[in-house]
Amino acid sequence: MSDFFAQGGYAFFVWGAYGMTALLLVIEVLQLRARQRTIRARLGRLMRIRDAGANDQ
Repeated sequence: MSDFFAQGGYAFFVWGAYGMTALLLVIEVLQLRARQRTIRARLGRLMRIRDAGANDQ
């Protein structure tokens, strides 16, 4: 098992690559959630503006 984790002397690079990939995937998910919240908030504001304009006429 220790040979597997040592990766033939390249463990730092192999596990570093896995770690970097995992980190970037987590960052991507967090950015997508933030973008979704922003878009939903903008749509909510636009709908409120549209509804307010429709009530004025």
